[in-house]
Amino acid sequence: MCAIAGLYSTRPQPDRLQLHRAITTMSAALTHRGPDEGDVWQDPEIPVALGHRRLSIIDLSSAGRQPMRSVSERYIIVFNGEIYNFRQLRSELERLGAYFRGYSDTEVILAAIEAWGVQYTLKAIRGMFAFALWDRHQKRFYFARDRMGKKPLYIGWAGSTLVFGSELKALCAHPEFVRNVDRAALSAYMRFGHVPAPLCIYEKVWSLPAGHCMTLDVRAMDSAEPLNSFMTPYWSHLDALRTARAMGCGEKLHIPERFEELLQDCVAERMVSDVPLGAFLSGGVDSSLTVALMQKESKNRVKTYSIGFHEKGYNEAVYAKRVAAYLGTDHHEHYVDGRQALDVIPKLSAMYDEPFADISAIPTYLVSAFARQSVTVALSGDGGDEMLGGYTRHVRGPKVWRRMRRIPKFARQALSASLSKFSVETWDRLSRYHPQFGSHIHKVCSVLDEESPTAFYMKIMSHWDKPDHLVVGGAEARVPLTDPDLQPEGLSFGEMMMYWDALSYLPGGILTKVDRASMAASLEVRAPLLDQRIYEYVWSLPEAYKVHQGQGKWLLRHVLQKHLPERLFDRPKQGFGIPIGEWLRGPLRDWAEDLLDPHAMEIQGYLNPGVVRKVWVDHLAGHGNHSNKIWTVLMFQDWRKRWAV
Repeated sequence: MCAIAGLYSTRPQPDRLQLHRAITTMSAALTHRGPDEGDVWQDPEIPVALGHRRLSIIDLSSAGRQPMRSVSERYIIVFNGEIYNFRQLRSELERLGAYFRGYSDTEVILAAIEAWGVQYTLKAIRGMFAFALWDRHQKRFYFARDRMGKKPLYIGWAGSTLVFGSELKALCAHPEFVRNVDRAALSAYMRFGHVPAPLCIYEKVWSLPAGHCMTLDVRAMDSAEPLNSFMTPYWSHLDALRTARAMGCGEKLHIPERFEELLQDCVAERMVSDVPLGAFLSGGVDSSLTVALMQKESKNRVKTYSIGFHEKGYNEAVYAKRVAAYLGTDHHEHYVDGRQALDVIPKLSAMYDEPFADISAIPTYLVSAFARQSVTVALSGDGGDEMLGGYTRHVRGPKVWRRMRRIPKFARQALSASLSKFSVETWDRLSRYHPQFGSHIHKVCSVLDEESPTAFYMKIMSHWDKPDHLVVGGAEARVPLTDPDLQPEGLSFGEMMMYWDALSYLPGGILTKVDRASMAASLEVRAPLLDQRIYEYVWSLPEAYKVHQGQGKWLLRHVLQKHLPERLFDRPKQGFGIPIGEWLRGPLRDWAEDLLDPHAMEIQGYLNPGVVRKVWVDHLAGHGNHSNKIWTVLMFQDWRKRWAV
């Protein structure tokens, strides 16, 4: 796991020393992602410079250092991530006569590109990655990002210089980079709580979408070029879904066995490491199954990590401890009080150099920092919810939609108003045995007046459902979730929501959260359930293997029963949250009041202060659940103070 950065100057005769200073500064801004070592490289003929920071995982020797040259010295690569099938690919390449100096996966990518070309190599490799490849012969850049969107890559302009990096910190470090906020991206952020690719919060910068590559001929470029026009998919969710549906799943009696065998292989591949390795364990289905298969694979006790909270409804550590005891792992738990969680909040804008509003970023960072005390790599259960019906919306959403369609709209609106009068905290007290029950009630209330399944889903996923009223001069741009060309046919409403989640919420929300939080702690996180083979296989399955008899993740639960008693994991989905609504009325109130000052917001000119103020006052009075909206604004305001002009 590493960090990459680079630049190309379009100026006729740029100063090489200035280029070296710029790439060194850009690379240094990403030291947290690669604390072990770093280096830079400059092309002797073309004003191209590449930088790399290394978190050593595979091949700790000098042979694994980057920027790395191919054997022919035609290609130079900077690579961030892990390729899990690199050993198999290396064997194939050796049979073709390839020579290797070390045993890193980066060197395998270079050898594959020399033997097969970029496009074939992208289809051959499996893993999480983002890389930039410089072709010295053709004077071309190749950029690529993994299929599911685990690893980030931003590409844009700093004056007349093309710049790119694993995080926006690297681009901001360039002396000519201008930090103007893109209003369309800000509108998208206010709706989704993250900035979806290919948008970026800065003007003239783009985020390479998952499963995409980009080829740039530097001899035909200028700084007015809209770089997103060069982005093309080499893999897509829609194509994977269509292919899986066409092929089918084969004999249904063997589906659980086939799935477990496939997941076991994915787990085993992700346990390859030259440094200490462990796993996150929440006690939920996804992480419990991941750890169970790790323990089956390992000769030693797997190190597992969880954090706990003293607040009721937010603590999963007790469940994790029971699972760990049954599986016999080397378990570590750390209870976090409110003050420790609050202390993370000032760090969020530094971790997420693009505004990001998922409150679970706080516990994600805390568990990453805790695990990093003794391991460098951790496996997680990310991906199971989106692919196998793990969210409440997948299970209850279709039922709610069918029932609400039978009720006149005026009656639905009246019911919504009536239920919303009670605060989230009141609903939680009324149902102590259903974690975060109040949030679910208020979410249902928000969709009772919608007229289509698409609008229903968008309302559920929206932090602000009318961002054009909030963002001054804002207008929503098309993103993959709203692109009509990316919508499949023949899916049930529940399956459609799973597809939308994998297309948008997974890369933009979940994976962004985990990448930045874990990398801030210099920890690599690997997710076996996000292997492309798992994704493609589950789309070949009937929906009943995902949601069955009112219960989500049926297949995962069925397989997990072979390794754990059902009583240890059969409980309502809890989520990885903290009581932010209460904190905003308590210890965070002064901090929030400062960021939400109407006069200051008027001067800043990004958000409508009247709209924000009304929601803030209602929240303080306990009128409805507005913590999600307020937190989204606060995270932008805090980010703006640090990163924007």
